[in-house]
Amino acid sequence: MSGKDATSQGFTSYYLQQSTKEFAEDLDKIRNADDFKGDAVAMLVKSLQQGTSLFSAADQERIVKAQESEDSEKK
Repeated sequence: MSGKDATSQGFTSYYLQQSTKEFAEDLDKIRNADDFKGDAVAMLVKSLQQGTSLFSAADQERIVKAQESEDSEKK
């Protein structure tokens, strides 16, 4: 895997974690709605992932490096 792919995957993972934390109450409401079906989970995840396209490759790399630095300081 190239460094660019690793950065993109790391950023997507971080972005999804932060998004689910930030929107936890809203996501619970959606998940508990009567018309929410199991196959909608994949669509919901894909929708959240699309938010990563708002960040440039340089911003993604900066955020991933900052997160890695923060994680290493916790150890």
